Amino acid sequence: MSLLLTGIAELTTNDPARGDGHADPGDALLGVIRDAALVVSDDGVVEWVGAADEAPDTDHRRDLGGRAVIPGFVDSHTHLVFAGDRSAEFAARMTGTPYDGGGIAVSVAATRAASDDELRALVAARVAEMRAQGTTTVEIKSGYGLTLDDELRSLRIAREVTAHTTFLGAHVVPREYASDRAAYVDLVTGPMLDAVTADGPTALAESIDVFCEPHSAHAFDGDEARTILEAGRAAGLALRVHGNQLGPGPGVRLACELGARSVDHCTFLDDADVEALAAARGATVATLLPGVEFSTRSPYPDGRALIDAGVDVALASDCNPGTCYSSSIPFAIALAVREMGMTPAEALHAATAVSARSLGLDRRIAPGQPAELAVIDAPSHLHLAYRAGVPIVRALDL
Repeated sequence: MSLLLTGIAELTTNDPARGDGHADPGDALLGVIRDAALVVSDDGVVEWVGAADEAPDTDHRRDLGGRAVIPGFVDSHTHLVFAGDRSAEFAARMTGTPYDGGGIAVSVAATRAASDDELRALVAARVAEMRAQGTTTVEIKSGYGLTLDDELRSLRIAREVTAHTTFLGAHVVPREYASDRAAYVDLVTGPMLDAVTADGPTALAESIDVFCEPHSAHAFDGDEARTILEAGRAAGLALRVHGNQLGPGPGVRLACELGARSVDHCTFLDDADVEALAAARGATVATLLPGVEFSTRSPYPDGRALIDAGVDVALASDCNPGTCYSSSIPFAIALAVREMGMTPAEALHAATAVSARSLGLDRRIAPGQPAELAVIDAPSHLHLAYRAGVPIVRALDL
């Protein structure tokens, strides 16, 4: 019972070998086919991709009316398991109060106080909001529990909606450990990590993350971050790092050295950081989070310089209650194009193919791949940045 999707003005496949040969370099990067069609099996797998006039006969047909189809966005950095409200903190930043990570404690208190059902409902609503904006795959971190039980609870709830869960017990040092940071690192790398990975192949998390930020009194320095990451790697988890968000620091080079899948933020980089990321191409992705710079009045990373240096660049939302309460990948794409020097094609590729790579996924529209698709109410992917703020893209329900 196959379904033919036709009436596709422009199909982004993320497979350059499948592009229709148009001279635009962005089309080559994205593997664009114009006047396209694709066939999806009843179990949600792509069976055929190509020009509409070459499409095979199928059991069912759906005409998309001249819209563009893209791979569903892969949001590879989110913090969706939280309760509470920090809008006053945002307002304060807009009038000059700097961000230093201290507001995370407010979300920790609210999250600890929330019931499982309350958190579950909040997460489900946020995931639905993301799908309504074209996101079909999401990574979710813990990090607003910071006790053994609350971190496990957060991961269990996240695991109900995604396979891509990340243990972030090392988000900040909670207030009850402020005078004994070493004891908290021991808790993260000992009992917490043991519990997270206790079930082996069905562990609650596939990755471990750490907020490596010497410019925050609440986050972790380079030595602490190394201890946490090495413990996570020894326990079989993939590595991710919050690095170089508030100022220059060791996070980026540590991530590259240890083979992290991704180092995220990358706001303050020096030449050595860029060289390390370029040398780690194919292993470590630089995930840029422009919604954070928008929400904190920080400088934007230079996406153009990173791409020109040969760095793998991804885009994600960093949806969280403090520094970026936006779940919108189209918003991140528009900011990347407007503020970070990326082309519309590079930004779309970063939010799909490269972001997927940081999760160990392949996000192409090609035979044998899952039909994780999004549809744009416009004839071209260019409208994602061109019509910033307008809800023109959504996950395609088959």
